Amino acid sequence: MMKLAAILAITAIDAYAGERRAKGDRIVISIPDRKLVLLSGDSVLKIYDVAVGKPSTPSPRGEFTIISHVKNPTWHGPHIVVPPGKNNPLGTRWMGLSAKGYGIHGTNVPSSIGKSASHGCIRMRQADLEELFELVDVGVTVELRGERPQLLAQALAAPAVESLP
Repeated sequence: MMKLAAILAITAIDAYAGERRAKGDRIVISIPDRKLVLLSGDSVLKIYDVAVGKPSTPSPRGEFTIISHVKNPTWHGPHIVVPPGKNNPLGTRWMGLSAKGYGIHGTNVPSSIGKSASHGCIRMRQADLEELFELVDVGVTVELRGERPQLLAQALAAPAVESLP
């Protein structure tokens, strides 16, 4: 019985460690490439296409932190409040950044992905956003860069990046 309990405990610890390794600990966003790179240490876990701020309302540059995680957010515009649902411009998830008013979120205009189209936030496709939301926690560092980071150039030149399970 003790042997079985020990095996189960080791299996549970290994499963937990594998789950923890799959989580990202840093995000780097290349504004000119309109790509979001999820990293664990120096390893690229995933690359996503995103929309960034348009020239009149650019995305901020610098190092920030995810300070909030909200499922089915309510959007508070200047003269309107949009509850969760298909008309919500934030989509189904909001990851607020330490840059006040900015975040990573979905969109109700998927054709904007890959373009400079937002008011400064980072927009993602719904499925990509929901996946990323589960892979990062509050406290994760987000770097918004105005130039292509070398890690992205290397990742794009390498064979296909493996998808997470």
